Amino acid sequence: MKTALQEINEFLLCETPESWLKEAINNQEILLIDHANCEKKAASSAMQLLHKYSNNFELIHKMSRLVREEMRHFEQVTAIMKRRKIAYSNVSASRYAAELRKFVRKGDSGQLVDILIIGAFIEARSCERFSKIAPLLDTELCDFYTKLLKSEARHYQDYLKLARDVAGNDDIEARIDLIAEAEKKLISDFDPEFRFHSGRPNKELEI
Repeated sequence: MKTALQEINEFLLCETPESWLKEAINNQEILLIDHANCEKKAASSAMQLLHKYSNNFELIHKMSRLVREEMRHFEQVTAIMKRRKIAYSNVSASRYAAELRKFVRKGDSGQLVDILIIGAFIEARSCERFSKIAPLLDTELCDFYTKLLKSEARHYQDYLKLARDVAGNDDIEARIDLIAEAEKKLISDFDPEFRFHSGRPNKELEI
C-alpha cells in the first residue's frame, strides 16, 4: 500500500528543485515568516469555504477541523520565530496561489471543484516541501516539519475527496491535469523572490 507521501509525489508532476532547498537553507527567516503567512491564509481560505458552502455538511466538518489545525500550526511557527528573535515583518505573497486561482471557473459547482483541487495542490506541495527540507535543517525545525507531514497529507486528501464528491458523476481528471501542469510550471520556472511556495531562484544553487 502506498504511503500518503508516495501518493502526493505521484500527484505532483515535479519535485521541489534542489536550488530552492539551498535558497531555503540560506533564508530561514523568510522561510518561517512566509510559512506563518501560509498557515494563516490556509485557515482563512477554509473559513471562507465554510461560510459560503454551509449547506455541505461534509465540507464544513473538514474545513472546521482544517481551520483549527492551520491556526495551531500558525501558533507553533510564530512561537519558533519568537524563540529565535525573528520579527514577524511584512513580506509580499508569492505568485503561486494567485496564479493557480486564475484557473478557477465561474459558476457555483465548477468553481467550488476548482477551488478544492487547487487546495489539494497547495497542501500536497507543502507536504512535499516539508519532507524535502526537514532533514536539511536543525533539530527543532526538522522535528517540527516532520510532524506536520501527517496533517498536511490529510488536508490534501480531504480537499481532493471533497472535489470528487462535489463533482458527483462528472469526471474531474481533466481539471486536475490542467492545474497540475500550471503548478509544475510555477515550481519549475525561475521566480523573482524566495517564498515557501516559490519556484526556482533566479540564480541556480546546488546543495
